[in-house]
Amino acid sequence: MSVHRVLNRIVVALCLALAPSVLHTQAIPTADRVGVLQLGGGIVSADADAATARFKGIFVFADLDLTPHLGTEFELHQANTPNTDSVYERTYELGARYHRTYGRIEPYGKLMLGRGVYNYPNNVANLAYNLYAAGIGTDVRITHHVYARAEYEYQHWINFAPGTLSPSVIAIGAAYRF
Repeated sequence: MSVHRVLNRIVVALCLALAPSVLHTQAIPTADRVGVLQLGGGIVSADADAATARFKGIFVFADLDLTPHLGTEFELHQANTPNTDSVYERTYELGARYHRTYGRIEPYGKLMLGRGVYNYPNNVANLAYNLYAAGIGTDVRITHHVYARAEYEYQHWINFAPGTLSPSVIAIGAAYRF
């Protein structure tokens, strides 16, 4: 038998011996789910330039992250003045969210577009305006599925009458992550 044939047989034998371990490493999945859905809510405090008192209320949100760092967010705010003049701001927003994970902490930034409804004093008018918003915040994992949230959001209501409306909104809440 020639040296060339012996070397070929050794190479083939080594390939067959190593093949199961190499093939096994390829069979391990790289991801365990398609996306992450998070539903939550909490309380808000808004500093609106249209009123002297801070607006207070609630918010609800839904996040859907389809990649490790990018996702979408839908958010609804309802904030009322503490006065009895029936003034409120309600917003419906949808946008993109970028987040990172550092252990139990997940800071994020978001850019949103939406619609805002402003109820004027004493129910004189109830008008809707387009708006855009930018925000930053963080989610903190409490348990495997429960997260706490704190965020700041700047909104700008387009063509608000009689002047400008650019509320700064602070929100704290909790969410359940599926």
